[in-house]
Amino acid sequence: MATPEEQLATTMANIPKKTGRTLDEWIKLIRASGLEKHGEIVGMLKTDHGVGHGFANLIATRARETGGEGEVDLVAAQYSGAKAGLRPLYDEILAYAQGLGEDVEVAPKKASVSLRRKKQFALITPATRTRIDLGLALKGDEPTGRLEPYNAMCSHRVRLENSKDFDAEVKAWMKEAYGRAG
Repeated sequence: MATPEEQLATTMANIPKKTGRTLDEWIKLIRASGLEKHGEIVGMLKTDHGVGHGFANLIATRARETGGEGEVDLVAAQYSGAKAGLRPLYDEILAYAQGLGEDVEVAPKKASVSLRRKKQFALITPATRTRIDLGLALKGDEPTGRLEPYNAMCSHRVRLENSKDFDAEVKAWMKEAYGRAG
């Protein structure tokens, strides 16, 4: 069975074949539309262009991550300078999350990236130059070991410094949070 990262790579490679346009072409079309909210972009791609939900969600996510002319690429800004070394870990976390289901919405903010379904289930924050804090919505679960109390939106967090820290245990917590958010 393919890993979530391999599934995402395959899906990305299939965008032109399945949708009739490259990702760059879709991003230009989205920029021209003036739409900014993830749901609005997904709706436009599905309604006006016949793109399936999974591809529409992925295209909208990538369009919002990359920024347009004159716009700040929020994700690139988060992982620039001293925090640039954390970008591969962010990409790994994001690929896993998007592999959980076609309904994962990625919402970059100035200092973090929110992952949602019907509600937020995770928050990826480059907390220091050497650590990402992965917030997880696991309300009601007791904090144990690496799973620490966090904040109101994400009840718990795990501190991740490298790919080895993003292990099966953390992935299981993320999958559980994803399941609860649907």
